[in-house]
Amino acid sequence: MESFVTSVALIGIVIVVASLLSGLIERSGFPLVAIFLLLGAALGPWGLGIADVGFHSPALHALAMLGLALLLFSDAVTLDTTQLRPRRFLIWRLIGPGTLVPAAITALAAWVLLGLSGPAAAILGAALASTDPVLLRTVLRSKALPDAPRIALRLETGMNDVVLLPIVLLSMLLLPSGQADVGTSVASGTNVGRSLLGLFVLGPGLGALVGWVGISALAAVRAKTGVRRDYESLYALGLAFTSFALAEAVGGSGFVAAFVAGLLVAARDVELCDCFLEYGEATAEMLLLLTFVALGTTLMWLGLGSLDWRVILFAIIALIARPVSLYPMLAGLNLNTRDRQLISAFGPRGLSSLLLALLPVFAGIPNAEQIFTVTSVVVLLSVVVHGGGTAFFLRRSAARGVVGPAAVLAPLNRAAAVVDAAPVSKSTAVKDPIRITIDEMRALQSAGEPVVILDARSARTYDGDPLTAVGSVRLQPEDPVRDAREQQLAKHANLVVYCA
Repeated sequence: MESFVTSVALIGIVIVVASLLSGLIERSGFPLVAIFLLLGAALGPWGLGIADVGFHSPALHALAMLGLALLLFSDAVTLDTTQLRPRRFLIWRLIGPGTLVPAAITALAAWVLLGLSGPAAAILGAALASTDPVLLRTVLRSKALPDAPRIALRLETGMNDVVLLPIVLLSMLLLPSGQADVGTSVASGTNVGRSLLGLFVLGPGLGALVGWVGISALAAVRAKTGVRRDYESLYALGLAFTSFALAEAVGGSGFVAAFVAGLLVAARDVELCDCFLEYGEATAEMLLLLTFVALGTTLMWLGLGSLDWRVILFAIIALIARPVSLYPMLAGLNLNTRDRQLISAFGPRGLSSLLLALLPVFAGIPNAEQIFTVTSVVVLLSVVVHGGGTAFFLRRSAARGVVGPAAVLAPLNRAAAVVDAAPVSKSTAVKDPIRITIDEMRALQSAGEPVVILDARSARTYDGDPLTAVGSVRLQPEDPVRDAREQQLAKHANLVVYCA
């Protein structure tokens, strides 16, 4: 009962802290994961002693497995399939040589410097070639990031794990297994064929089946009887977990199944409420933050106790392998120098790397803990380097007037304040919303009238469209009144809203 209460308390703490700090952290660019790692350390044996999560903790196993599955599903669902074909050459560079070359360089460094076996080095290299979507989320949401790097990084974080996951699972087949778990697609040498079948056939096939049947059923039922909005938001979790569990039950890869299920949902292009996408992403983020807290109690810091020059040199090589190799690969893709630099620089290692490194541990492979401890050192270094770089980038952009609703609203609010102070005549007051053309809006601006342009498009349309109106302020369509109050929009300014 005590452990159950502790687990519930940890879940509550993560949700409360994440909610209260979300706005402040998003504006500052400070990495959210760093806060939760420190929170885990404060709750762990070196702090208050409330929790101590080890490698063999069932809670850690469940959080890591479900978090990774839901993350893969959410990444696939939010992919705009219309962007894939025109950017196929960019995608090929990013998830082909752009992913495999850094993985190979890192694996070679692990083999030479750390003395790992070939398969273990391959696992470490693949895990550390994964770019983390959680650490990148703040910068991807920022309009200060140019369109080309945003799309490139979004596609990379959503797809490179599918390339790296088979490397991890196949390498695990070559290691001496302890208590090999079929659920993680690991098998002894006599069952290699079955594992390959599960990885490349059963996983993708069952994931595609669940995704196609699930989204078709939702569209059919919603058209006939309707589906409540709150239950439609839960539907994303149902599809992700069902595809994962079904594939695992028959010896397939649940992670591949979850990704393919999400990809089928995106490919069907059924009109989904924003809650379907946002609830899945929010739940995945909460699971991942919970995992960071759990790892932060003890496991995340184990690698610091075995630091030597070899480990430090390896960590540096693991972080610079991607930018050094990726930058020249992006030549000839109609990207300017700054875009290539941004794409190459923003490659943090985070929870996705840790989750991949945990798979051999969960499979009971002897000495697999070493892979995780080295991964944790690189991730900690990445949180400092990439997290600090993200914060610097956002602050520098804000200083240039590139980003932030406050910067956009400041001149408008100053102009609106004059109108607020003056009486509003009946001839100028607008009682009901009216349609306005672009020319009419420009005429108001030319006349010195305070005009606030509000972008109230759905989250999916907003995130998938690189174009925004100049000077527009983002307004969340789910609760526009509260959002307008929080952003302190002028009450008597002309509010021009577009949602197409």
